[in-house]
Amino acid sequence: MKLGFGIAVRFLFSNKGQTGMIILGIAIGVSVQIFIGSLIQGLQKSLVEKTIGTSSHITITADTDDKLISNYQSVLDKIRGDERLDALTAVCDNQAFLRMDEVSQFLLVRGFHIDEADKIYDFISRIKQGTYPKNDREIIVGESLMQEFDLSLGDEITLMSTSQKSGVFKIVGAFDLQVAALNDTWAITSISDVQEVFEIGNKVTSVEMQIKEDQVFDADLIAAEIGDVINDPELETDNWKVANEQLLSGLQGQSISSLMIQIFVIISVVLGIASVLAITVMQKSRQIGILKAMGIKNKDAGFVFLFEGLMFGIMGAIVGVGLGLGLAFSFTKFALNSDGTPVVALFIDPVFIFISGMIAVVASVLAASIPAIRSSKLDPIDIIRNN
Repeated sequence: MKLGFGIAVRFLFSNKGQTGMIILGIAIGVSVQIFIGSLIQGLQKSLVEKTIGTSSHITITADTDDKLISNYQSVLDKIRGDERLDALTAVCDNQAFLRMDEVSQFLLVRGFHIDEADKIYDFISRIKQGTYPKNDREIIVGESLMQEFDLSLGDEITLMSTSQKSGVFKIVGAFDLQVAALNDTWAITSISDVQEVFEIGNKVTSVEMQIKEDQVFDADLIAAEIGDVINDPELETDNWKVANEQLLSGLQGQSISSLMIQIFVIISVVLGIASVLAITVMQKSRQIGILKAMGIKNKDAGFVFLFEGLMFGIMGAIVGVGLGLGLAFSFTKFALNSDGTPVVALFIDPVFIFISGMIAVVASVLAASIPAIRSSKLDPIDIIRNN
């Protein structure tokens, strides 16, 4: 085996131009894998983050006439210790109207424990004016709503529910959730204020939670397990995957297309290496014949080309990883949104990069096995006689 390795090294350096071209071919294949894979993963991560990054992943609601959860504290206690959860909060929503002069605006008044809900919705960092509700009867609304109704911080507004219950709130802040529909229709206050003003009592409309980032695609399984833990026939447990089937279908399509491209890239690399090394067997047949006549074993002759394939794969993988990361980084610098942020954020997955490199190494060795088998079957007497 040591002899085979030494001969393989000499063969590689005997034709540096050919060696360089093979390594470059492998490197391009690896770089394409890494670039496309990283691009698709970054795009998927970005889409998921924009879609559900600041929303509830799992939501518990009541299947009752009033759609209210009366035993929500018991529900919170049962699932609060689940280590898969990143955030958990009770929510009390109520539909209401904001009337100013002859103009009215529908609002969804959302009552939260602000500190808990902020872990899901990131309210505090999105407040553009003022602060979040800290005292009774304080509320924050969207910046666009304040501009439409010419409101200012400190103004008092009256909100009336569809059941004719009303309350007066003081505006203490304005937010921008980066979604026009939410900025125009959401009004956020404390959960106790919604319960009191709209006479809901000690009940909530839902329990919302986010799960850890690495388990976000297991939301349906986790939701089912949480439903079993709660074990209440009047409560329903939904997850983000149910409401985002089109997004999941798109992500699956992206993954399949990325995989197909990578498979064809690997096939082309394997065929390229196999053909070049097969030609090398013909080119080096006289040397191999002489070595066999001098006593080198068939398996050692085969090892020569297996070691060549291994070295080609390792060097091509190293160069390809660097080239692929460079391409991905460059893409984030020239493909930009109007605000200067990358269209697709750079995403580096060390495991994916390692696997891509190892695939190139394995593919190179497998490709080299064809000429290795062929070289081991060469008859030294015939080779020397014909040459």
